[in-house]
Amino acid sequence: MSEVVERARTLVGVPFRLHGRGRDGLDCVGLAALALGRTGVTNAYGLRSGDAVRAEIWLRAAGLRPVEHGGAGDLALVRPGPLQLHLMIATGDGFVHAHAGLGRVVETPGPSPWPVLGWWAAD
Repeated sequence: MSEVVERARTLVGVPFRLHGRGRDGLDCVGLAALALGRTGVTNAYGLRSGDAVRAEIWLRAAGLRPVEHGGAGDLALVRPGPLQLHLMIATGDGFVHAHAGLGRVVETPGPSPWPVLGWWAAD
């Protein structure tokens, strides 16, 4: 199993908090940063605008690269709503993500419930 998936799974149950960057609360960017072993991730990112091109620029600037097919430990950039983007961590049989509606980080089995716009891997 990927170290990214292992770290993500240790965060299941952490409360959702917009712009959260620690165990006291996480959003999807904070969850991805901790799972990837990165700290100091800015709150100025492009997911809230719904602009996928802007989000892709931000993901590249964060040191991620696009991959054709995601695997365990890769990030899925998804569109849960018309003006909303979201990051989820693939586990191989589902996803770990910071679910605003449920108010916490969760692991969900199966395919993404939202359209996947792209897959991203850490270098």
